[in-house]
Amino acid sequence: MDQESFTELVSQAINALPADFLDRLDNVDVVVEDNPTPEQLGKVKSVEGVDLLLGLYEGVPQTRRTTGYNMVLPDKITIFQKAIEKICRNDMEISLQIQKTLKHEIAHHFGISDERLEEFEGETS
Repeated sequence: MDQESFTELVSQAINALPADFLDRLDNVDVVVEDNPTPEQLGKVKSVEGVDLLLGLYEGVPQTRRTTGYNMVLPDKITIFQKAIEKICRNDMEISLQIQKTLKHEIAHHFGISDERLEEFEGETS
């Protein structure tokens, strides 16, 4: 899939978020990159069973922001196209994985840890 089509799927996933959810996003940009940089990979803790980085949140979670949080560059959520394409068999799977990855990274923006996200996923299974 070309990057323009992939980026459009990311935009659609953002626009499909509930309005209340979108209203709470604060000072965050979502970008698409082919692959993570070595620096981005270095920020990620090694997770057992995970060998691809699908997305990454970089910034100050809302739960850690203080009154001194102002005039800062936006937080960044990066969605990694090549990794998502590698685990998906078709465009529908790519679209669904983008939605899942975006929600996961937005959860980090709201201060939810990977451990807590795993608990949520276990509760809904």
